[in-house]
Amino acid sequence: MDSTGFSRALVTGGAGFIGSHLCEELLARGVTVDVIDDLSTGRLANIEHLLQDDAFHLVKDSILNEQTMTLLTERCDIVFHLAAAVGVELIVADPVRTIETNIRGSEVVLETANRFNKKVMLASTSEIYGKSEEVPFGEEDDAVLGATIQSRWSYSCSKMIDEFLALAYHKQFGLPVVIVRPFNTIGPRQTGQYGMVVPRFIRAALRGEPIRVFGSGEQTRSFVYVKDIVAALLKLAEEPRAVGDVFNLGSDQEIRIIDLAKTIKRLANSESDIVLVPYDEAYGQKVDDLKRRVPDLTKIKSLIGYEPTTPLDELLKIVVSSIQEELQ
Repeated sequence: MDSTGFSRALVTGGAGFIGSHLCEELLARGVTVDVIDDLSTGRLANIEHLLQDDAFHLVKDSILNEQTMTLLTERCDIVFHLAAAVGVELIVADPVRTIETNIRGSEVVLETANRFNKKVMLASTSEIYGKSEEVPFGEEDDAVLGATIQSRWSYSCSKMIDEFLALAYHKQFGLPVVIVRPFNTIGPRQTGQYGMVVPRFIRAALRGEPIRVFGSGEQTRSFVYVKDIVAALLKLAEEPRAVGDVFNLGSDQEIRIIDLAKTIKRLANSESDIVLVPYDEAYGQKVDDLKRRVPDLTKIKSLIGYEPTTPLDELLKIVVSSIQEELQ
């Protein structure tokens, strides 16, 4: 066994943004890592530097392939289930893929893990809280979702079903599961491909293009460093008291999106204009947005002493620098 208490991990969606950073840290701790990723939203470039490591194994396949999942799950000690369809733009444009990937994918992961009694760390989402205005969001707060005719809520709903199913496996079969709800996570390797706000703003700023702020810009978000998310995931994986429970994971420091755009413009030394774009113009249809999205971190701080380590300005500098390198 290595320092984590497990020697082999399976990471679904390991070529994704958070997944690739998790794989890096697991390898650094001496863990053998298997990744399954169909590269539909993940990128080979995220993990290319890991392919030379004998302890790293990539399987290009879908988590919907039960035969592959059986082989990979049987030989691992723990499953980090990060594979999902994410990003508001993708969810609005491709709701069938969102629902099928998230719900059926998690069914396969949990069914297979239960067969071999392997711990599952399930990544859910802050979208679970919907458009609730009871801020900050606590793990036991009610969810407030919009109408089914708005496809953006299919993501929140699909991840909610994932949570229900994981907790049901724990209650009915004793499967060790831990659910985390990451809030807005940023860092190197995150693309703006599906609407993620920080890389989208930074790319526009560096190219001198208009920085497009959707809605009024008065909505707030709280951003956390991907390395803080990974460190907390691993601490929770090692903590027996976390099993069968749900944890918010993020930062509780809010910033208005219009101020985020201004900060990024300053850090990128950009001459870009900041323009407001109505949601229906941005997405081609009516889309609800959340006025505030801030986690209550009391529970995770109490259990594992979690604290975000990187102030937002410093974090944005890291991301600006990484995207500058990428664009050169």
